[in-house]
Amino acid sequence: MKNPSEFDWSAINSQLDQTGHCLLPQLLSEQECHSITASYSHDSLYRSTINMKRYRFGQGEYRYFRYPLPDLIQSVRASFYPPLSETANRWMKMLSIDINFPSAHHELTARCHEAGQSRPTPLILRYESGGYNTLHQDLYGEIWFPFQMLILLSKPDADFTGGEFVMTEQLPRAQSRAQVIPLQQGDGLIFTTNFRPGQSSQGYYRARMKHGVSTIRSGHRHALGIIFHDAL
Repeated sequence: MKNPSEFDWSAINSQLDQTGHCLLPQLLSEQECHSITASYSHDSLYRSTINMKRYRFGQGEYRYFRYPLPDLIQSVRASFYPPLSETANRWMKMLSIDINFPSAHHELTARCHEAGQSRPTPLILRYESGGYNTLHQDLYGEIWFPFQMLILLSKPDADFTGGEFVMTEQLPRAQSRAQVIPLQQGDGLIFTTNFRPGQSSQGYYRARMKHGVSTIRSGHRHALGIIFHDAL
């Protein structure tokens, strides 16, 4: 796993401000991706399994990890939170939202647990041919963090085809625009959980965004989702 210090956070912040997402190339190695993918069948690691079709979330399956999280996943969650908390607090000030996020991740989860949100949210998503994920937001309760991460574990055009990551942004007094974000195996993507600060002549506004996955045309696609707040 690459350390957060290996990335240019000035460039990351600029990209997040402009688009609501930022790519972290080769965050995990191929071996780390294979190891996480192989763990999908280890039932003892997970607290629940969700069939997307049953809940009309799309077509596929995902599994939520239980505490304690695997070391690698805990490391990603804990190490990337501090620099993102600085960006999150800057966004809250820009949007005049009276929320201040703590600088350490364990303080955020403590805040979640005090509000009754005690279930861990990191997950593995698995799709096969015909699978997809509808546009959504991962909020899970009253306490939420404005950024999350996705790490692609499978290799495009080798393990699967299709399955592009998609984000939409609601434009003021207009329809939504869509962005397709290409990812390679091991790439991480930081993106907004809810909205980004848009700017108009009247100042900043909440540009609401959603994300999903387009239809898998062939093969199997696995991805790791890192959500920083916990769930009810």
